[in-house]
Amino acid sequence: MLKFVILTNENMGFLKGSKLYSIFTGKCPVCHNDPMYVNPNGYHLFETLKMHERCSHCNTKYKIEPSFFYGAMYVSYGVGIAFSTAAFVITYLIFGASLLSAFISIIGTMIAFMPIIMRISRNIWINLFMKYDVTKDKLTNYINH
Repeated sequence: MLKFVILTNENMGFLKGSKLYSIFTGKCPVCHNDPMYVNPNGYHLFETLKMHERCSHCNTKYKIEPSFFYGAMYVSYGVGIAFSTAAFVITYLIFGASLLSAFISIIGTMIAFMPIIMRISRNIWINLFMKYDVTKDKLTNYINH
């Protein structure tokens, strides 16, 4: 039986302190406590890319400079290629569908996962320029408890 695992903060806790934690959960890349996005659901299309200006825990400014996230477009190209390749491999190589069906599955995958691809691309981009700081995480945990 095929099981799907939904990535949540509870089962991603073992990655806290790594860039993967911030990328997959959308948390602040510095303290890993505060969500970067106003709405945690990326499928609210008018709010997919709305971000907080700063982290409420460590006060990290997310937009380092004006138009900072334009660089995420280059990352989204690579992430989109990864999703397209996965759709092709699953459809054509595993299920043995025709090339036309594989092409249609790639288009469907890109449309269905576009909000996720955009957020993951932004998360990767900001994590290239910022890193986890355990002192900011510990300090805010100490203050909040």
